[in-house]
Amino acid sequence: MVEVGKAAPDFQLESHTGGTVGKKDLAGKWVVIYFYPKDSTPGCTTEACDFRDNWTRVQKAGAQVLGVSADSIKSHQKFATNQGLPFPLLSDPDKKMIEDYGAWGEKKMYGRSMMGIIRSTVLIDPKGVVREVWRKVKVAGHVDAVLARLAELQG
Repeated sequence: MVEVGKAAPDFQLESHTGGTVGKKDLAGKWVVIYFYPKDSTPGCTTEACDFRDNWTRVQKAGAQVLGVSADSIKSHQKFATNQGLPFPLLSDPDKKMIEDYGAWGEKKMYGRSMMGIIRSTVLIDPKGVVREVWRKVKVAGHVDAVLARLAELQG
């Protein structure tokens, strides 16, 4: 489980854009990693499109965005193409990174408890330190909150 002020866990996952992306590839950059349950579902599409629609603001802040779910690369490619996403989607079918970052756990849906991906976002500074963690994210207004916190930390 990630904690604010601690080093972000290492990872190396396949990207829908080809190749892999790992923590070491992101050194020296502000990184927003958001964990989401499933490609092409309403909430996940809204969240991805909010990052897309605020891409100019993200770039101006000098940040990299990564979306992570357990979906396949093929699913990510279709989702990213259909939505015009300008950032990598990483596939974590073994859920190792998802678990390491605390985004796997018990959820309640329609009155039933189940294990699944908990919509979460982690903000990592250029030194690889976790600076903010959002758990059980509500999609509406989330990207604005992430960008506001990033601006605050950049000072």
